[in-house]
Amino acid sequence: MFLALARHGSLSAAARVLAVNHATIARRLRSLEESLGERLVERRPEGYVLTPAGGRALDAAAQMEEAAHRLARAGEDGAPAGLVRINAPPGLAAGFLTARLAALATRHAALDIDLATNLRHVSLERHEADIAIRLDRPDDGDVIARLLVQMGYGFYGTDETCRRTEGGADPVFVGFDEADAFVPEAAWLARHFPRARLAFRASNQAAQAIAARSGVGIALLPHYIGRSEPALRPIDLGSVPASREVFLLRRRRDRSDPAIRAVAEGIERIFAGERALFE
Repeated sequence: MFLALARHGSLSAAARVLAVNHATIARRLRSLEESLGERLVERRPEGYVLTPAGGRALDAAAQMEEAAHRLARAGEDGAPAGLVRINAPPGLAAGFLTARLAALATRHAALDIDLATNLRHVSLERHEADIAIRLDRPDDGDVIARLLVQMGYGFYGTDETCRRTEGGADPVFVGFDEADAFVPEAAWLARHFPRARLAFRASNQAAQAIAARSGVGIALLPHYIGRSEPALRPIDLGSVPASREVFLLRRRRDRSDPAIRAVAEGIERIFAGERALFE
């Protein structure tokens, strides 16, 4: 209860997480404060904030929660067990991670993996995910961040499409849909080819590669997708976006969690073994 209130900053949000009403949370909070003899939270216009005593209580509660998670995630033989939730960008999940993470799950009989995709950053601190894979430097709080790989880009199309463009025809592109025009690769393409036609648009680069296979246009793709498509080949159109760093993030307090550690280390091995596909 106290963890939920501290993380979300309001009775309403904590009540939704715990599926109880405001009065129950307020009553239990008062009881906890009376037991400790100190005020744990202060109510302000923007919500509840922790007092110094509340910060100490939160640290203790977080340690208890971490210990409980470790017990729940360790099988009888000490093998990793339980559910590990991973968040990754849609293109990286569809074009690279899904098959490889599924293979990882088969090697741990009691381990379950939930791979979710979202362009919006999820919060590790609010336990929206256990592991996050991100394409920029992390700005989370108390997390462990490991650089997995440098992700390079290139233009890819069918041989016929590339030969037509190399022969002098204006390039026709496959790109992001209007809702995802904020994605850095979409913004780069718009700046460097402002008058070019986008013949087909999709929300992620794995789908764009599928469209490019039909010959509808040239796609700006991460190398790990373009090089994995036998129907596509690279074409030189001048400059390409700068490489982006791919990071793995997990909560520092989860570093001893056997399931999260097993999955994180498995992901690191996957990227290390296929570094040449990216760079």
